[in-house]
Amino acid sequence: MRKISLEGYLCPKSLGFKQILRTMKITLFLLLATTFSAFSVNVHSQNAKVSFDTHTMKVAQLISTIETQTNYLFVYNKKNVDLNRKVTVKARNKAVSEILDEVFAGTGISYVMEGKNIVLTKESNIAREEVKQQNTITVKGVVTDMQGEAIIGANILQQGTTNGTITDIDGNFTLEVPTDAQLAVSYIGYKKVIIPVNGKTNFTIKMEDDALKLETVVVTAMGIKKKEASLTYSTQQLNGDELNKVKDANMINSLAGKSAGVQITKSSSGLGGSAKVSIRGARSAFASGNNQPLYVIDGVPMLNITTESTATVMGGENDGVNHDSGDGISNLNPDDIESMSILKGASAAALYGSQAANGVILITTKSGKAGMSRITFSSNLTVDHAISLPQFQNNYGQTADGTSSWGSKGNLTDYDNVDNWFGNGITAINSLTFQTGNDKMQTYFSYANTRGTGIVDSNKLQKHNITFRETASFFNDRLKLDGNASLMTQTIRNTPAGGGYYLNPLVGLYSFPRGADLAPYAENFEVFDTDRNMNLQNWYTKNEDGSFSEWDQNPYWIKNRVTNKSKRYRALASISANLKATDWLSFQARGNVDYVSDKFDNKMYASTAANIAGKNDETGLPNGRYVWSDEQNFQVYGDFMAMFNKTLGDFSINAALGTSINVSKANSLMIDSKTASLYRPNVFTVSNIIFSSKGFINQTIDAKRTIQSLFGTAQVGWKDALYLDVTARNDWSSTLANTESMKNGFFYPSVGLTWIMSNSVKLPEWINFSKIRGSFAQVGNDLPIGITNLADIIQCGGSIQTNDIEQRGDLKPEISTSIEFGTEWKFFNNRFGIDFTWYRTDTKNQLLKVANPAGSLYAFRYINAGKIRNTGIELTVEGTPLMNENFRWKTAVNMSMNRNKVVSLHKDYKSFRYGSEGF
Repeated sequence: MRKISLEGYLCPKSLGFKQILRTMKITLFLLLATTFSAFSVNVHSQNAKVSFDTHTMKVAQLISTIETQTNYLFVYNKKNVDLNRKVTVKARNKAVSEILDEVFAGTGISYVMEGKNIVLTKESNIAREEVKQQNTITVKGVVTDMQGEAIIGANILQQGTTNGTITDIDGNFTLEVPTDAQLAVSYIGYKKVIIPVNGKTNFTIKMEDDALKLETVVVTAMGIKKKEASLTYSTQQLNGDELNKVKDANMINSLAGKSAGVQITKSSSGLGGSAKVSIRGARSAFASGNNQPLYVIDGVPMLNITTESTATVMGGENDGVNHDSGDGISNLNPDDIESMSILKGASAAALYGSQAANGVILITTKSGKAGMSRITFSSNLTVDHAISLPQFQNNYGQTADGTSSWGSKGNLTDYDNVDNWFGNGITAINSLTFQTGNDKMQTYFSYANTRGTGIVDSNKLQKHNITFRETASFFNDRLKLDGNASLMTQTIRNTPAGGGYYLNPLVGLYSFPRGADLAPYAENFEVFDTDRNMNLQNWYTKNEDGSFSEWDQNPYWIKNRVTNKSKRYRALASISANLKATDWLSFQARGNVDYVSDKFDNKMYASTAANIAGKNDETGLPNGRYVWSDEQNFQVYGDFMAMFNKTLGDFSINAALGTSINVSKANSLMIDSKTASLYRPNVFTVSNIIFSSKGFINQTIDAKRTIQSLFGTAQVGWKDALYLDVTARNDWSSTLANTESMKNGFFYPSVGLTWIMSNSVKLPEWINFSKIRGSFAQVGNDLPIGITNLADIIQCGGSIQTNDIEQRGDLKPEISTSIEFGTEWKFFNNRFGIDFTWYRTDTKNQLLKVANPAGSLYAFRYINAGKIRNTGIELTVEGTPLMNENFRWKTAVNMSMNRNKVVSLHKDYKSFRYGSEGF
């Protein structure tokens, strides 16, 4: 019977964790001390005082002055308050309430002071004094949305009067009203609620979203915000809660099944492994080409490197370096994510040019919240179990020599050899977040600890994430600054083989004779050898000379004596500044630094199969194998944009013009004994490696890629019914060096049109929203580093590997041309919706490696040839079949179909492989 142990998961006991926890306690203490010191001046009472010299000013200036000198915020309707009326005010350390009494006396405007808010309202026929003369009671209550979340700042008014208040940060309110009064509860984006008091003193009020009044704004390419209804392409919006219901060590795996057209393939390399994300199918035929989407965090592209190595069908000596420390997206703390936008088509992603051929995933992270302080702790525990094990026959035993399963028929004992190999995997993610802030400055801090054991118990994961974010606004919110820093450390032990034959423990496990018990080989996977004075592999296929078959090794030896460890350190920092020059013009500058360090070692103990670990040429003995690698990746990104947003009569214009630069650099060193073996058995140091021609050393120094870009976008709207989108981008990439395309770069355009029929044509009342859209776009897939600048390689032992690939000056990036049509409908008061999309994408200029004719100076050359076509449909249906003030049932179903077709390839190319050859 399998037992699940949770020791160390909910409360890790390692010394490293204790040191981190101690550091966090100090950090949190200083953070709280600083924060509470910052907020200690926030006094919200009618005794708050201001000072300014005697002069005449407009009411709008007066309100701004009071907001600047205090923490008050004014809430009012511009139609009711004459902001241009001039008043003469003299104030020297004078109470705000006194100034407001003087300014609004006799104007028909009254005010209510609640917390840090001052609500200006138009006086009605019933004055406050009349209310007080009636038989009154004090009513209390709480206002929430349909999910039970408190609504802050909701207006509570006695119907027909100016007697009112607003809710506090917990949604609570207190108000004195007549016993027969009615409460009018309102808030932007929610339907107004009228509640009769009828002598009651306690109320719980739930407010329903008013989708017709609430114009949803979404984040699009380059972080530009647009109305969701105006988009000319398909996009999917997800909030952080949808990704955190069931957490995964790699947070992108939680996206599986939540968006039509997005396919997530979880890695077979165990805990923390990379994920293959495909949006509308594969587009690149190049063997090491990029079919992954671009990830953008808070408007800045993320370095999404992966150490995953491609496994071959049979495997071999190169399998020793196959490992997977996870991709860049796996390093994020899922609790830091506020929302996610998936830009599926070329039109949605065109502003990212040569990086966006495979779609874009935009991630918005959490920040501090004004007017509140909140500490949140979450704990998530996941148990994994292998459910798809092969069905084994138990009628035939092993052959006469006992080395294979296909012997004579017999009555065999059904040993549970395979099921005993797998255990219950456990992953625990514990997260602590702290949010606080006022209207001028907000703070966010989080810490997450991830610990896991795989379904093969030697596979371990430990990860720590720390994030700190500070946002601030100055000069009446005209200047906004945003800074974010995060650190991550991760250790993965004994990543399972991603494929191949020789180092795959499943080979020995599955081919073990059915009539035999594997338990003795599991308990004694190694035995002491008196001749070599050490433990060696114990397996039934041992040869007479003490070696083992290259085809079949003890799976428990592979688990315990072919070990590996990956350590990753990551630091990510970003900063942005947004200056609002006028009401319609703003400027934005952003930048980030992203650093990733990966260290890896693989230890194969003496007696591991010689075709993998080799033998010492002098002694002829298998002394083991050692692989050591160190890789650093570094990225610097910056952009600058001017943004224009203005309404001119029936027309609206949302435009941006900008430039960006993205510089990435890689350094790496790998040292591998390969089949040269070691001087001393089981001594795993670089100095013990035999550096012969059989060994391997590879060093990369400052492998650099630079992309410089100019881009622009404009959206023109007419009467909120018709929208035209146009974007353009030109990229100059250093990977096109020594080509004819380097000077002019590559141009990527897009154009789209949306017609919101429900805003221009009278439809039946049961149809709330309808729209059709279409778009055309081109995006690219940049060339890999080094393709246009090839060089000879100095190999281990001093020999030269001459470059055998012809250098050509006519290479181009892959180009994806896409057309897309879609429609969206909402019915029955927005309780039922349909979103349908059809698309076709043709990707040409495929980068292919082909053989040169015999007798050529170079054996191979790279060319641009061939075309891959993706055609598909996407359908999302969502509905709310049941909804009342106490319960809401909402469900969504999505489906997609994508057809990948290789339309053409070069005549020397007979097939196209996508993904690993492993099994």
